[in-house]
Amino acid sequence: MAGSTTGNRFQVTTWGETHGKAVGAVVDGCPAGLELCEEQVQAFLDRRKPGQSRYTTKRKEDDRVEILSGVFEGRTTGTPISLIVYNTDQRSADYSGVKDIFRPGHADYTFEAKYGIRDYRGGGRSSGRETVGRVAAGAVASRLLQECGIRIVTYTKAIGPVQADESRMDYDEISRNPFFMPDAGAAEHAASYMEELMRKQDSAGGVIECRIQGFPAGYGEPVFHKLDAKLAQAVMSIGAVKGVEIGDGFLAASRTGSENNDSFSAQDGRICKRTNHAGGILGGISDGSEILLRAAVKPTPSIGREQQTVNRDGEETLLRMTGRHDPVIVPRAVVVVEAMAAITLADALLEGAVPTMDKLKRIL
Repeated sequence: MAGSTTGNRFQVTTWGETHGKAVGAVVDGCPAGLELCEEQVQAFLDRRKPGQSRYTTKRKEDDRVEILSGVFEGRTTGTPISLIVYNTDQRSADYSGVKDIFRPGHADYTFEAKYGIRDYRGGGRSSGRETVGRVAAGAVASRLLQECGIRIVTYTKAIGPVQADESRMDYDEISRNPFFMPDAGAAEHAASYMEELMRKQDSAGGVIECRIQGFPAGYGEPVFHKLDAKLAQAVMSIGAVKGVEIGDGFLAASRTGSENNDSFSAQDGRICKRTNHAGGILGGISDGSEILLRAAVKPTPSIGREQQTVNRDGEETLLRMTGRHDPVIVPRAVVVVEAMAAITLADALLEGAVPTMDKLKRIL
């Protein structure tokens, strides 16, 4: 299987299956001398681990991370950083009933069509548990960005039709509710909405918003490797994500040029924009303002309601899923979106560190 590695200078490879012995990641290209410990990576993983509320799967995984290489006496050595998280609460028997059945909304059929074999125990490599490695690697990338004065704030913008109100946004509220919403009132409405869906044995999707502050101007490429294109690709690679917006996104299509353009101004000798409809990226290159992106997350496909499907022989059948599944994946996916943004931005920083002779001479 190809395609498990992302990045050019800051490279991340994830590995493992949801019902295998472990999952993890290898980070190659992280500069030496970065302060890093398991507790810092664990803080990221704790934000996505299961069993945090009644709105997440009841699978009990501590998701304790071990750093196997690349760190010595609390600092990175410049060699590959290997991160491992052991699986401890698999219930493979829960999936014996779907061994020969294609689950609607899952990658069962497409894996079978491509490889002729699939791990039916929770989806194997296509399971959401693959994101453990992404989050662990994203914690390393986030540490690198923090050292450069770059901050990422990520939260749930919407659960189904329930949206956080811009006028009531409070970043301190994000960690206070099970949906990671920055609006306490919206979180209460989301809880009521989810209770209704859970009674109906159904699931919900939503929108995750990510804001990157302090990222400098001049990073990214102007043609195929645009920074916004790379961010979109990174976030779209998350299994549950079905759409990505940068800045105003699709709203820009309904505006005029005079409404959508961001006027420039000079403040304290620094060039900046009066508005930020572009989301911090112009021509594929960062412009120094806040980078804003949103990810549309689909409803969890594993639901308790009866669904129409077929088996491997093409025979029609009915399926009712059993086992432990998230009625909404959005809250646990918040940190996954943040991790993929951090990995992409860390790679962009390292790639763009020496684009001119002046900058090259400055570091010699």
